[in-house]
Formats: sequence, C-alpha cells, structure tokens
Amino acid sequence: MPAPENTLKSNLAAGKLQTGVWLTLANPIAAEIAGRAGFDWCLIDAEHGPNDIPLILSQLQALAGTPAQAVVRVPIGQDWVLKQVLDLGAQTIMVPMVDTGPDAARAAAAMRYPGAGVRGMGAALARASRYGEIVDYVASANDQICLIAQVESRTAIENIDAIAGTQGVDCVFIGPADLSADMGFPGNPDHPEVQAAIDHAITRITAAGKAAGIISFDPAQFAGLAQKGVTFLGMGGDAALLRVALQDLASNSPN
Repeated sequence: MPAPENTLKSNLAAGKLQTGVWLTLANPIAAEIAGRAGFDWCLIDAEHGPNDIPLILSQLQALAGTPAQAVVRVPIGQDWVLKQVLDLGAQTIMVPMVDTGPDAARAAAAMRYPGAGVRGMGAALARASRYGEIVDYVASANDQICLIAQVESRTAIENIDAIAGTQGVDCVFIGPADLSADMGFPGNPDHPEVQAAIDHAITRITAAGKAAGIISFDPAQFAGLAQKGVTFLGMGGDAALLRVALQDLASNSPN
C-alpha cells in the first residue's frame, strides 16, 4: 500500500485553479466546517495562528473527513519542524520566508526521505503511515509531498527564478503583506510598485512551470488573480470571515 495520493499536488501540476482559506482559529470544529464549505484546500496556519503540534494534529484529523485537502504553514522552515508536521500526516506544507534558491533547496530536502532528501526515518510510529499500516509509505511518500515556498521580500523577488526553478518546489506563494512592508509600503499591498513586483513574480513562477499562489481578502480581486495565472488562491481567513459575519449579524439587531 503506497502513501495516499496528494490530489492538491496533482491538480496544481495540471494547472487547475485550487481555492482555499486560512485557518487561524486553532480549532478542529472550525477546520471541519471550513473543510465542508466547498474549498479545495484549507491551510492550518502555525506561523501567525496559535497552533502547536497537538492542535495541528486535531485539525488534520478534522479535515480528513472533508473534501478539502489540508495544507500546513509551519512557523519556520527548520528540519525538525518540517519532520514533525510531515509525521502528523500533512503532505502539503508552506514554508515562510524563502528568500533564495538555497533556502528552497533546504526545505525541499528536509521534506523528502534519503535518495531525494534528508527527512528523518520514523514513519512506523507516525500518523503519516497510519502507524505502520502503510507498509510502502517510505518508498512512496516523496512523490506525494508538495512544497509551497513562500516569497515575501525584495530579496525573494530578486531571486524568484532560482526559487521557482528549485527541484522539489511545487508552488511559489507570494505573501503580499510582508512583501509590501519590505518594499517600504506597510499595509499597502495595492501600491503600484508592490503590484508590479507581484505580477513579475507570477510571470516568472509560471514560466518555470510551477504553480503561483497568493491570498486576497477582496473578492473583487479573485478573478483577476486567476487570469494572471494564480492557481493556488487564498480567499480569506476564518477569523476575518467570522468577524465580518458576526458584525453583519449584530448590525441587524432591532435595538
């Protein structure tokens, strides 16, 4: 029995638009609701969300019963962090603050077993192999791993060809908030210079044959981003959506 097929990876490789939502509430019930809402993927955010290993595990378990594919954004791309999250059963991982080709290569190696990488061997004890039930997990896992390298600085944009061209990188995700701040326009990702950098990155990522990703909280931008070539499209986050819905409901109070 091989590792489960990562349909998000295969759909991105085929150029199919995959839409999703950020999960920052650190709650398996919220994750399950989001997973049944109609998104292709749900991203458990351990960089800015209050998620630790047990909370990531509980949300992976909740999402396993839904149509949505699970993605985990780790807080940092260190080998031991990636190893733990992979052993939990995550197959698609976003690594933040990837600035250079060597940064991307290190993450790609950390996520794959020897032969293609340096991932530590512990599958027999891990949820990823169903605790040893998937006897061919080690032999087949590398093919199902999906690495999303997050670029969010001027340095990363300058190195976009090297990052996108790195073997083992499946998708390059542009972080508009941090990118705009690093370019001198904090809180203003719509600034023309930032938008030009984003457009340049999307063009170079897709030219390298990799999926381009980004997030927007403005539904009016979704179609335009897809037309530019984005295929990993974040459509907002659970906390922000909950806030808006609750405020809208409260505004209809008769008192």
